[in-house]
Amino acid sequence: MKKIMVVDDEPDQIYVIKKSLEKAGGNYKIIAANSGAQCLEFLEKNQIPDLILLDIMMPEMSGWIVFDKLKDNVMWEKIPIIFLTARTDKIAENAGDFLGDDYIEKPFDTKDLKNRIEKVLKDTNQK
Repeated sequence: MKKIMVVDDEPDQIYVIKKSLEKAGGNYKIIAANSGAQCLEFLEKNQIPDLILLDIMMPEMSGWIVFDKLKDNVMWEKIPIIFLTARTDKIAENAGDFLGDDYIEKPFDTKDLKNRIEKVLKDTNQK
């Protein structure tokens, strides 16, 4: 079973992602983090996921800041990150594609989300 941490300030989004992946037949354990700070707290307590779905637009600590903190820590720098965001501008998309392992816009297609998670996990395992 793969552990997926979903970092989003909207609990409804986390719920939808969790239920969507369960319904799509994904064999995942979802770790819900309602903020960037909570994501980092979980990681500090050694709750290390196989992949992080990271929202960009969050109060207090944006997904970009969380990303930087993850990459600055040798224990977390290899965790694959998929940006999952309502931001649809080209700057965010280009940065998300360049920095992260993938970039998915909300609203998302469940099957596409699952396929892209599987691809990133497969690519990560081959490295």
